[in-house]
Amino acid sequence: MKITRVDAIPFAIPYVKPLRFASGEVHVANHVLVRVHTDTGVVGVAEAPPRPFTYGETQDGIITVVNTIFAPAIVGLTLLEREVVAARLARTIGNPAAKSAVDMAIWDALGKTLGLPVGDMLGGFTDRLRVSHMLGFAEPAKMVAEAEKMVETYGIRTFKVKVGRHPVGLDTAVVRALRERFGAEIELYVDGNRGWTAAESARAMKEMSDLDLLFAEELCDAADVMGRRWLVEQLDVPFIADESVPTPADVTREILGRSATAISIKTARTGFTTSRRTHHLAEGLGIPVVMGNQIDGQVGTACALAFGSAFELTSRYAGELSNFLDMSDDLLTEPLQIRDGHLYRSTAPGIGFEVDPEKLERYRTDN
Repeated sequence: MKITRVDAIPFAIPYVKPLRFASGEVHVANHVLVRVHTDTGVVGVAEAPPRPFTYGETQDGIITVVNTIFAPAIVGLTLLEREVVAARLARTIGNPAAKSAVDMAIWDALGKTLGLPVGDMLGGFTDRLRVSHMLGFAEPAKMVAEAEKMVETYGIRTFKVKVGRHPVGLDTAVVRALRERFGAEIELYVDGNRGWTAAESARAMKEMSDLDLLFAEELCDAADVMGRRWLVEQLDVPFIADESVPTPADVTREILGRSATAISIKTARTGFTTSRRTHHLAEGLGIPVVMGNQIDGQVGTACALAFGSAFELTSRYAGELSNFLDMSDDLLTEPLQIRDGHLYRSTAPGIGFEVDPEKLERYRTDN
């Protein structure tokens, strides 16, 4: 079970419509497929979605760090030496998506080698997750229409609404329109991607105080330490830390510093190994956890599903697992299917998907 080679393949798949939010917008999935090869012929696969406006990574940067730094550091190790892999990857600062893809590809290869689903290896709590859909910036009528489609077509009944525009009334009007259209039929929460100040966030939350929101996420920047603490103290819903908590140490600082009261776990930035540490920390702190999405394709979504379904804590709330619906195509031989508002994880060994070689050849950009 020794690692013999690691490769990073860039690919590009356009989105049917761009996803717009306070910290940026995405038109094309310029992602990287990371593959870990073993001496038994088993190949583990995962996806790295670069988000330069969040973590500073680019597609070219992910390819370079995987090929020139990470691969030489882990070739020759076995699939069981995941802590050694983590320690060697940690020598390089940052690069969370690249590190996570390598880690998850190793888990995938291990599951395939042992004939076990990764979800079962991690914990095996359930075989499904409820799905939450993200609604990006648009006019209220368009966002309501998109939500209607998600309810009618996929049975999705939880929505995360992107906010953070100016004036704040642009976004509070959208949330109100959604609540007025659906009533108690759906769950709603908001995500500001650090777009507002603490004062703007407080004003917006006051305007939405009668809309029965589930959470508020990253409304203002964690760098505004005192402002964010002031904001969180006055909220009556959990405040989710997302891009401000890429490591367990960051989780500890934000929660103990009273700058957040819940967290988002994204396997695209913490893989399976660090996500498990983060989960256990959240469990010990007694805080809510939401499975987030890094605008992943179906490969990354399958990874989030495998992890989120493995634990009771991460399966309590709907996970953000539907961004792939906005992509014009994907790489899997058998596409993920959302049924009755749920995604069901595969029982196949590993993470539970197979990449279609013809599609990979069509969309890869290094030919």
